[in-house]
Amino acid sequence: MIELTLTEIAAAVSGTLHLGDSGADASQAVTGLAYTDSREVVPGGIFFAKPGEATDGHLFAPAAAENGAAVLVVEHELPELASVPQIVVAEVVTALGELAGEVVARVHAKGALRVVGITGSNGKTTTKNLLASILGRIGETVAPKESFNNEVGAPLTMLRVTDATRFLVSEMGLYAPGAITWLAGLAKPDLGVELKVGLAHAGGYGGIEGVAREKAALVTHLPADGVAVLNIDDRRVAAMAEHTTAGEVLWFGLSQGAQVTARDIELSADGTRFTLVLPGARASVAFKVLGEHHVMNALAAAASAHALGVGIDDIVAGLEAVTRAERWRMEVLGGRDGITVINDAYNASPDSMAAALRTLAKLKRPGGRTIAVVGEMAELGEFAGEEHDRVGLDVVVLGIDRLVVVGDGARRVHVSAMREGTFFSDESQYVDTVDEAFELVRALAQPNDTILVKSSKVAGLRFLGDRLGESFA
Repeated sequence: MIELTLTEIAAAVSGTLHLGDSGADASQAVTGLAYTDSREVVPGGIFFAKPGEATDGHLFAPAAAENGAAVLVVEHELPELASVPQIVVAEVVTALGELAGEVVARVHAKGALRVVGITGSNGKTTTKNLLASILGRIGETVAPKESFNNEVGAPLTMLRVTDATRFLVSEMGLYAPGAITWLAGLAKPDLGVELKVGLAHAGGYGGIEGVAREKAALVTHLPADGVAVLNIDDRRVAAMAEHTTAGEVLWFGLSQGAQVTARDIELSADGTRFTLVLPGARASVAFKVLGEHHVMNALAAAASAHALGVGIDDIVAGLEAVTRAERWRMEVLGGRDGITVINDAYNASPDSMAAALRTLAKLKRPGGRTIAVVGEMAELGEFAGEEHDRVGLDVVVLGIDRLVVVGDGARRVHVSAMREGTFFSDESQYVDTVDEAFELVRALAQPNDTILVKSSKVAGLRFLGDRLGESFA
């Protein structure tokens, strides 16, 4: 983080500074990072005592102090910790965001920092990783760890910015109504990347059109000299061009009219090869991230980098340096007897489920079979039933050889597949638990089989994928 005094931090978060008997001066400088987990605090850091559903961060303030926190941001003064400066605020999470916005604004105002905001129902984390790989070749780049894209994770990432940072990549998730507006207001991106509008989280926003309106907030908060990087293949994203406040729109995708596109796409178990086409340049890419659908994420990252002035050689090198989308995202495991396990069970939406199944079908090996192990897609609300039915239909239409459905939340996938009449009772099987699924798939697998494990995080199938990968290592 940039250097700020205790007084400046208190002003940024609209808080009241209490020095107690710490011996500190209000002009004391703080340069450490921000933390909401007391176990991660290092000397000089700022601990935000975030209230939670299960516990309260104020209970862990003593541990943060013991680990060397320079200041505690709290919602009520903690007299027992008077030896550590405290800033009392109305809401700790809001204060975290306010401090992040202040830090980014100060660095941004100096002129060297460029900020990229990324949102979409699918692909945010992969695109963020790809873009960070590219931009990291050019200058100091700050990007989120894992999927730090909510009201806590995004500000924590922003607070890692320093005066030496050239690029900030901010992943913006739709965790609540108005979330994108809030995060865009903090980061004030120069570029806004809209990947896709899908049914992820649709249950809480009145359907896909509600999701589209929420996502569009990113490109309606861009500066006049900013760039909106839009997916031309998604009609809801394409419609955002009419409403963006950015002075330029850069299109990516596979449809006619895309300025950044891919040609000659060849999918294999080792990744995807394609020709990257940019305005005025093209080059071959040996893309190691598995799944043809990740080519779209590569195009989004390439388009963003191009808009930031990065040359095609560095773009290609950055794309080729990434070997997997992220932990538990199209992660290739296994290997014994030619058995491949694809663990893609960190997130699942109707779009990402369909894309993963298409990839599975295309990766079928001679003499082997395809096995889909499917769990629940969460947060679909009233659309859950029909969308799980659609997954069962997709499995049949794509010619997947075996289907294993895990957990009551996904049961309709099994029912739908069986209803199609082309699956026999041993070709689609339902089990209640992850342990049952593990034993079933382990007994079912044969040499050269390709096994996809796909579900939302809440279903816990990512751990099943790990176990299967170890079993067939």
